[in-house]
Amino acid sequence: MTKDDAARRAAQYRAQTADRSSGVPYDPDDAERQIADFEQAERDKAAEARRARDRVMTRHLWVERQIQAAMERGEFDDLPLAGKPIPGLDSHDPDWWVKKLVEREQISGVAPEAIQLRKDDAALDEALDELLTAQDVRAAVEEFDVRVVAARRQLTGGPPVVTPTRDPDVEVERWLERRQARSLARRAAGSGGAGSTGTGGSGRAGGSGRSVERDGPRRWWRRR
Repeated sequence: MTKDDAARRAAQYRAQTADRSSGVPYDPDDAERQIADFEQAERDKAAEARRARDRVMTRHLWVERQIQAAMERGEFDDLPLAGKPIPGLDSHDPDWWVKKLVEREQISGVAPEAIQLRKDDAALDEALDELLTAQDVRAAVEEFDVRVVAARRQLTGGPPVVTPTRDPDVEVERWLERRQARSLARRAAGSGGAGSTGTGGSGRAGGSGRSVERDGPRRWWRRR
């Protein structure tokens, strides 16, 4: 028995069952119409399946035609890195493309937490140097550590968290050392230029008794 014969017998059975349930005598012509409708529906479904399969098989040709048309319009001319290898392909960092995207598009606030933590870790010393007290430094480091631990426990996927936590005591000591180094550098810069403003004499010119005027404009608050 072929598939069409089985479909025909199934349609006949449905027609007979419907006629018996409704009390209407069985009409062979009505059964044939139902069979014809069923066969037409099956042909329509098969045709649609063939069209869908053809679309899948020819989709790459449509893509190729679009690329060729864009090339003819010159949309690919003078692109950055034309003829050069894509940077980052030889990197061992699995998130290199995410970092490049964030850097190129200047994206902020929407990066995965693992990526954002790496950026914040690189800029943490500079951020700590802007704080005024050791207590603020300790609080900032503790807050950073809380973020790192929370990111390690994430269940939503994303890049792995490789950023280490910071020891608050160590960071406070490093903050103090950097602060003292900046203070010493400022003192050295101030003392280096202290003796360079003299005139090399008593400040008198030609024995005339008049003071030599300093170079530069007179300040507005100097008495005349």
